[in-house]
Order: sequence, then structure tokens, then C-alpha cells
Amino acid sequence: MAVSRALRRLLRIRDLEEEQSRLALESALGELNRLEHALGATVERDRRGRRLVETSVRTGQLPDRLAGLEETRAASRHAAALGPRIEAVEEEVTALRLEFLGKRVERRQAETLIRETEARDAIKAGRRGQQALDDWYRSRLYREAAEAEPPMPTVPLRPTSAGPAAAEAATQQGQGVADGT
Repeated sequence: MAVSRALRRLLRIRDLEEEQSRLALESALGELNRLEHALGATVERDRRGRRLVETSVRTGQLPDRLAGLEETRAASRHAAALGPRIEAVEEEVTALRLEFLGKRVERRQAETLIRETEARDAIKAGRRGQQALDDWYRSRLYREAAEAEPPMPTVPLRPTSAGPAAAEAATQQGQGVADGT
């Protein structure tokens, strides 16, 4: 049975679905990386604010101290806002990863089905070809045997000049040869 067009179409659809799932997963991973970098920048902002506060304590600059405290507070608010968003995107990435793996399994199953069908077809075609060769070889041997075999001797049934009695004796003699007596 040849691989049907419907089966090839199914493989194509599975391939497209896998590709879409992969792109969605890559997009979500990009979003997660962006949020994690933003969180890293927020942590760095918090460090800069603390250093500014420390420096202002030593120098006695009140505006620097207030700016440092404001930077630290803004960084903590930003980090608090990023935390739930990062968790939500991580859950989304996990779900998309599972969906992608499921689509990959479906595509591979369709590929395996097509490969097995093609292998079965190839085996059947090989068997048919071998059977045709075997039939041709047998018919060739049969023809050669038929051509090599001498024709069966036949007794001529000719009337002789001796008359009808001699012809009857010759016929009886020919039947005796045929009967084996």
C-alpha cells in the first residue's frame, strides 16, 4: 500500500504545528530573558542607590542620600512588580515547552508511520520482482526442457501393399508398443 496523500498531508500539518509551537516557545523564552535582565538591572540599580547612600553618609551630602534612598525604594518596587510577572512567564514557558514536545512526538509518529509504510512497500516490490524473475527462469527451463526432449516415436499407420490384414497387424503391433507388451 503506497503512502497516501492524506498521510503526507498529515505529516505536513504536524510539521507546521510543531514549527508554530517552537516559535511560541522561543517568543516566551525571549520574554522571560528580557524580564530576567530587567530584574538584574533592578538589582544593580538597588546597589547603586545603596552606594550613593553610603557615600553621602561619609560626605554629608543630604541630596545624595535622599537620591540614594529613592533609587533603592524604586528598585525594590520594580523588583516586586517583576517577580509575579516572571513567575507567570515561567509557567507559560513550561506549558509551551510541553505543547512543543507533544507536537514533536506527533510529527515523529507520522514520520515513523510513513517510513514503515514505505519500507513495507519496498519489501513487497522486491518480492514481486523476485517472483517475476523466478517465474521467468522456470518458464525458460521448461521451454529448454521441452525443446531438448526428443519427440515421442509414433508408429505409422500406413496401409501396406499386403492388404487390410497387414494394416490391422501393424496397428495391433503399434498398440502393443504403446501398451508396453
